[in-house]
Amino acid sequence: MKKRLFDPDSTESFLLSRSKIDLFCQCPRCFYLDRKLGVSPPGSAPYTLNNAVDALLKMEFDEYRVKGSVHPFTEKMGLNAVPFSHPNLENWRNNRIGIQYFCPKTNFLLYGAIDDVWQLPSGKLVIVDYKAKATQNEITLKPKRKKNGEIVKTDRYLISYAKQIEFYQWLFRMNGFEVSNTGYFVFANALKDRDSFDDRLDFKKVHIPYEGNDSWVEPTLFSILECLKSETLPAICEGCDHCTYRIASQAFESTALTIG
Repeated sequence: MKKRLFDPDSTESFLLSRSKIDLFCQCPRCFYLDRKLGVSPPGSAPYTLNNAVDALLKMEFDEYRVKGSVHPFTEKMGLNAVPFSHPNLENWRNNRIGIQYFCPKTNFLLYGAIDDVWQLPSGKLVIVDYKAKATQNEITLKPKRKKNGEIVKTDRYLISYAKQIEFYQWLFRMNGFEVSNTGYFVFANALKDRDSFDDRLDFKKVHIPYEGNDSWVEPTLFSILECLKSETLPAICEGCDHCTYRIASQAFESTALTIG
């Protein structure tokens, strides 16, 4: 998939990934700068340890996919679900391909790369996302909130987690699959109660069910289209680190130039 900027006059479908949709939900201004003007937010360091855990979990569940049987961990969850076999699975997991859907109403080609998908005896699919963590606290998807109801900044990523699995559920439904509203996050939690490192980390798998609701997806796509077609840069998003940095740096640079 080649990266290109939005052109309102183009008849070619516009590629839009799950992560870019999440960027729009977090800050329309940063999204507009990225997808329309080509000014991308600074990248973060690669999560190499998380990626290693992700790859190993996929390999582990793939063994049971081949057998066509329930993984002991899934059985322990009380869920009679077998890892789903499909010829497109490797594409669905590929970050550059993913599971795709062309939305004719917006001319967007939407895609997202899943971690796993299981199948219930009813035939319904269950979307599964793997996460790596290292905490002694209870793992939860509920973000902490301030007294005024605002989500604590360090927990905002949990909203992205929820939207991630809901978008995958939507993509599978748009591809004609029957999908359970309940998805699962499987956390590989690194234990910290060991006496020493000894060149190894011990993990404990924890599952958290999540009741998804993908009703936000289509209205968001229309909002994205409206945003991209606009000739006006969206307003600064309060709480966005990138917007805050740009405002502060521009103010400082302006003052420095005046003094100089």
